[in-house]
Amino acid sequence: MVDAKLFKDSMLSLLDHLYESQNEALDQMAQIVANCIQNNGVVHVFGTGHSVGLGIDIKDRIGSLVPSHIMHMGHFVTKGGISLEEYKDKDNEFERKPGVAYRLYDLYDIKPMDVFIVISNSGINGIGIDIAALAKENNHKVIVVTSKQHTMAENSRHPSGKKLYMFGDVVIDNCGPHGDAMLETGTIAKVCSVSSICNNAIAQSMAAKVCEILESRNVDLPILTGDKEHDLSIKERYRGRI
Repeated sequence: MVDAKLFKDSMLSLLDHLYESQNEALDQMAQIVANCIQNNGVVHVFGTGHSVGLGIDIKDRIGSLVPSHIMHMGHFVTKGGISLEEYKDKDNEFERKPGVAYRLYDLYDIKPMDVFIVISNSGINGIGIDIAALAKENNHKVIVVTSKQHTMAENSRHPSGKKLYMFGDVVIDNCGPHGDAMLETGTIAKVCSVSSICNNAIAQSMAAKVCEILESRNVDLPILTGDKEHDLSIKERYRGRI
């Protein structure tokens, strides 16, 4: 029978597996991000739907890394001259239009030292693959966060037939199950999706590892502290980029 204790025990077991199996990849991820920050770069994070949660978890909160930027589809309305009506079509067709990734990329002030984190649980949808491919074309490091179990079970929706993980300099498996929901019920349905928890654990582990690396290099940590003067001074370094 499904209950909260079963979820807790299963979730903790999954997180243990994630940390054990992905530790080397998390170290590689942290090295890339630390090098980016040390060179005054910005970490651009892209995901749609629930996947954007990883970016939200490392931005604009006490203890977060200041040089992080969420590439959000809503910026087409606030920055890109697209009407709200066009953006919020009922079938979500806007993000599937050809060239949307290129238009989104061009909205931002992206520098050569910047890196990209692209998150997609399925790893098969076109716009995430396009963003990763575009970043690679422009010689940026790309970190992919996906569910390998899910992506290997599905066909790509991208015209090339490629999947997101194929574009990653580092690929982090969030270790979530196919379909995301973890616990069996008494019917054909499953319950308790786990990708958001796993992705947030990845995000905070990355932040901890990045700070460890930067401190070992005697680099000031660009993190929010809650002190207004301190935080504004750090944000000023990245004006127009975050």
